[in-house]
Amino acid sequence: MSSPIDALAPSAGVREYTTRFARFLREDVAPLEKELAAAGMGTPSQPKLDEHGRMNRVVWEARREVQRRAGALGLYAPHIAIEHGGRGFRRLEMHHVEEYVYRHSGLGLGLSALAWTEGPYPSSEYMSPALREQYLGPLVRGEITLAFANTELRGGSDVLGMQTHARRDGSDWIIHGRKGWITNAHYCDMVQVVCVTNPGARTRSLSMFLVDAKSKGFRHGADLPTMLDDGMTGEIEFDNVRVPRENMIGEEGDGFALAMMSINWRRLGRGGMCAGWGEWLVERAVQYAKARRSGTKTLADYQAVQHMIARMAMDVHTARCTSLITQAKLDELNPFALQLHPEVPALVSLLKASHDEAFYRVCDNAVQVRGAAGLRRDSPEEKLFRVARNLRIPAGTVEIQLNAIARGLFRGEEPAGTSS
Repeated sequence: MSSPIDALAPSAGVREYTTRFARFLREDVAPLEKELAAAGMGTPSQPKLDEHGRMNRVVWEARREVQRRAGALGLYAPHIAIEHGGRGFRRLEMHHVEEYVYRHSGLGLGLSALAWTEGPYPSSEYMSPALREQYLGPLVRGEITLAFANTELRGGSDVLGMQTHARRDGSDWIIHGRKGWITNAHYCDMVQVVCVTNPGARTRSLSMFLVDAKSKGFRHGADLPTMLDDGMTGEIEFDNVRVPRENMIGEEGDGFALAMMSINWRRLGRGGMCAGWGEWLVERAVQYAKARRSGTKTLADYQAVQHMIARMAMDVHTARCTSLITQAKLDELNPFALQLHPEVPALVSLLKASHDEAFYRVCDNAVQVRGAAGLRRDSPEEKLFRVARNLRIPAGTVEIQLNAIARGLFRGEEPAGTSS
């Protein structure tokens, strides 16, 4: 007899995927990691930067090789529909995939084998048939890379306050403006950009376009160094870039819905990411505490250390359970529809905020368990502490998520203290 827990377990498709991914890590990724280490250009998580402050080409190409090989094996974009070259995995299945990849890749090249911000988004499936044939297939196979250009330097979380605009010119559109804090800004082949096309129309004021980075007037802008120190974040400039009508993704006015679809996909990825990395950090903390001696005892003999690791395990377990239940619920509601079910925004925000905060505590304790060794530059604990602090801002700050959760709780009611 099946139990409710069985419904949350990895599917047969996921089990087959993770078996193949484990072999990919051994046979493809491990040799490439040895080559990269011999090159002396840093690691995937802490690359040496070039003269522009960007990820150097050696590390970039190592990551790209992993993406291409994973794409050729059908491992790169399992979240994309089967008819577009993916595996059609839903969000609960993707939690298990992401948890496995982050748990077993650590901070290595294996992370590049699973599409993230450089690969296709669920919103990419709304491309026209011609665009899907020309660009979505290569994205799914890891042959080209993408950037999602929504955020602006002065806009922050105010999506409707963006300034980048597109105007009609015959059958074409002319895009002008600048985007900032864009991952993969420097090396992207294509950009999904959100622009104002109908000022004043609120959520119908925006549209999304696919722009080739070789287009006249397109520029890879300045590097924007962050605490991640990976040279992957920068600006993108559109100086009257002309794009044909068929390069619009979805319909005119769909940009806000498509942007939120893309952002929500990144938010939902927190579940498997934080569970996988969290489990890895707990295991590392246990191993270190058992091996590290302080006087006549090991750190594992001290209750204070035991409690730190126990709190790490509690946070990982609680957040993981939250993700599994929430992702299963979201699969019923379809979190990537143009017209979202009213419960979706609050559920997505609940998942992101709970994982952002839990993972930050996990990483903080992971550093503390190791004492001074935990502060060593680019140790896994130090690097993931910076990652955890970073995660609380991109794809919507924790505070923005709490606002969305509150709106869901008070839907149809006026929160106390808001009346004029």
